[in-house]
Parts: sequence; structure tokens; C-alpha cells
Amino acid sequence: MPDTDKSPKRALADHIRSAVLTTSLAPGADLDEAQLAQEFGLSRTPLREVLRELAGEGYLTLQPNRGARVSDMSFATMRGFFQAAPMIYGAILRMAALNATRAQITALKDAQSAFKHALDVGHAADRALANNRFHEITGEMAANIYLQPSFNRLLIDHARLSITFYNPSASALSKERELASRQHDAIIEAIEARNADTAAQLAIDHWNLSRNQIELFVFPDALDMPLGSLPQHMPA
Repeated sequence: MPDTDKSPKRALADHIRSAVLTTSLAPGADLDEAQLAQEFGLSRTPLREVLRELAGEGYLTLQPNRGARVSDMSFATMRGFFQAAPMIYGAILRMAALNATRAQITALKDAQSAFKHALDVGHAADRALANNRFHEITGEMAANIYLQPSFNRLLIDHARLSITFYNPSASALSKERELASRQHDAIIEAIEARNADTAAQLAIDHWNLSRNQIELFVFPDALDMPLGSLPQHMPA
């Protein structure tokens, strides 16, 4: 239901973002625009404004004469994701260490507290959203107008893929999730110390932690392309 403390347009945008990130709206799913308009009390024009905004951010694809659809996760898209992720994460954390403000560091610490709480009591969606917010803040810290849009787009697919990593029923991954949290703490320390090299290396370590589980989700055995054909390490 819409948040009464927000405008209908902001409430709708936040609703769709969250639903996409948590896969409540599945990749490639068509949006029921009539239902959304009714639920959020919007006419067609403001509704389409929100959808265009979200398409620009990478959450949706606008189809001529067919309406809006959740951004797909095709094989080609995912291959590009795996190639770009280490480089982009490394660059973002390097710049975050150089440019972060005190207020942003405080916000990052608050986001880490929320992430730890989600690991303790949250569902997969809560954990994925909390992790996404932590990394969103590092992108804000980097403050690079060329890199940040690519990073934000990367985070959309990473959040969707990480649902499997953060599923509480996947008890075998509990140690990896605890390590992810400790890596967050180390990232905060590196940024606070303005240590760009350490922050960049932590980005690669953090990416590699979840990589194997994500690969199992994206590239099942039925696919012809072997996992070994993807680059294992990319420069930060």
C-alpha cells in the first residue's frame, strides 16, 4: 500500500524499486499500469512520468505500444555484469575513500547497523535491501557523475541476484554472510582512514565472496558456456 507520508509519485517509485530489487516483480515482468494507477491514486500522466524516471535508472524498460516491463536479466546482460562488476566496485570504493564526507561515513555506519540487524532477524528481501543501501551510500561517496549511473545500474542486478545469497534457508552460506558483514566493517574503516588502495582491494574481496553463489544462479549446468570462460579476476 502507498506510504501516506510520501507523495503518490514518490510512493509508487519507491514501491517499484523495492519490488524489482527483491524480485517481487520478476525480471521481464509486465507492469499492470491500470492497477498501479488505481492503487496509488495517479492519473496516466504522472504514472508515466514515474515509469520514465525508473526506466532511466535501469529498473524498467519502456516498450512502444506495450507499456512498461521490469528490466530483464538475459544471458548477455549477466555476462556483462560479471565482467564489469569488479572494475566498477573497485573504482567506486577507491573514490569513496578519497571523497567521503563525515556525514556520509556516519550514514554508512548506520546502514551497516541496519544490515547486521537484517542478518539477525530479516528475511532475504530485508537483507538484500539493507546490503543494497550500504553500497548505494558508497556510490554517493564516490561522487563521480560518469561512474555513478553505471554503479547504480549494477546494484539493481546485484540485489536481485543476491536474494539467493541472503536466503535464511540457505544455512550453508551463514559463514559467508558473516564474512560479508565483517568486510563491510573493514570497508568503513578503510574509507574513514582515507586508504584508497585498501578500499579498492576490499571491493574485489567482497565481490568474490558472493560471486560463486551468484554464478550458480545465473549459469546453471544447462547453459553451454562454462563458468571458467568468464574472467575470474578483473583489475580494480
